[in-house]
Amino acid sequence: MFPGARAHRDTAAGTSSSESPAGDAPEDPTYVVVGAPLDASTTFQPGTRFGPRRVRHFAESFDDYDHHTEQQFTNLAVGDHGDIGPTDDTSEYVDFLRGTLEDVREGGGVPLTIGGEHTVSVAGVRAVGPDVFVCLDAHLDLRESYASNPLSHATVTHHALSVADEAIVLGARTGSEREWDRAAEGDVTVVPPAEVPDWEPSAAVRDGRTYLSVDIDAADPGFAPGTGTLEPFGLDPGEMHDTVRAVAPHAAAFDVVEVNDRDDGQAATLAAKLLRAFVFAHAAGE
Repeated sequence: MFPGARAHRDTAAGTSSSESPAGDAPEDPTYVVVGAPLDASTTFQPGTRFGPRRVRHFAESFDDYDHHTEQQFTNLAVGDHGDIGPTDDTSEYVDFLRGTLEDVREGGGVPLTIGGEHTVSVAGVRAVGPDVFVCLDAHLDLRESYASNPLSHATVTHHALSVADEAIVLGARTGSEREWDRAAEGDVTVVPPAEVPDWEPSAAVRDGRTYLSVDIDAADPGFAPGTGTLEPFGLDPGEMHDTVRAVAPHAAAFDVVEVNDRDDGQAATLAAKLLRAFVFAHAAGE
């Protein structure tokens, strides 16, 4: 269970929930953590199946109090649904995960998905139906398929644009020639790492329905080496923290993805802290 959250049972979803007893779980949680340990298409260093477990583990040492917003995490009605176990069929898994996240939304909760490879964001976007997809990512992820796989982790922004009117990719620094050509079209905004500190949410982000996704490889690998496809010259944790806090009050859902088990907890710790920063900022309505 995510530290500070209460085990949240959703029997209608038919999923495996946290092993912790429900106890004093919030009956109508405002935020629901959903683990999505999919590890099907990672192209370099696999291990994202361990992401949700590691993010929960390395969050255990965090203080409950947030001095930025003067809130206690345990007072914010956060429930932990537990993990949705992956299947051999990625399309089937994405559909099932989508249904679970839709259940969270229909119950009045804000989904907080922990990946798992970035493909799980496709389920989140389809569940929310955002106007704007905002993503912190080293990669453009605008491929229509990768290695003949249309549901690869490298296709997420492409899929998001089949739902959202606009995609904003913060921290992107690599992609194929065709992806860069696609990114030059009017429905995509790419903010390079050096410009992220000065970026502010647009009117579309503030006024529409926004989905916020954090691929942990947006960080420079010196800060978060535990990810599948490392790309140097990225964001530092403070820049990611400020960006998440800026977008959170306008977002209908959040995910953090691509954490694996190939470091000493740096990537998972950063991911956990960003998830909590989202909750604090969203709850404060900053």
